[in-house]
Amino acid sequence: MDVWPLFDLIGVLTFPGVVRLKATQAGEMAGFIAADVRRHEDLAWISTLGVLPEYRRQGLGSRLLRACEGQLPVSRIRLSVRAANEPAIQMYTRSGYQHHGVWKRYYSDGEDALVLEKTR
Repeated sequence: MDVWPLFDLIGVLTFPGVVRLKATQAGEMAGFIAADVRRHEDLAWISTLGVLPEYRRQGLGSRLLRACEGQLPVSRIRLSVRAANEPAIQMYTRSGYQHHGVWKRYYSDGEDALVLEKTR
């Protein structure tokens, strides 16, 4: 799991224009997604999508992604994902995301981030 700087965490939780959704199972939070809408660019960035380990591989991430996309009033959606995170990359590819670029050594451990984009 990557650690967000405090300012980024406060922003995703409080800034206007951010779509935030959570998924619950048995009354507890099981997953979360947030996207920053940039209407002037006709673009949204999915800044985070996380599902607790015990709820992974059950379609929850895909459902969160579709629900979030449904609330984004733009034609392009981008996100970044760890280059080694094959399960997430497969989920995004199945959902229509395509390779858009690479951010070299993006993560604190030096791993690259793949930038994916979906056009609708």
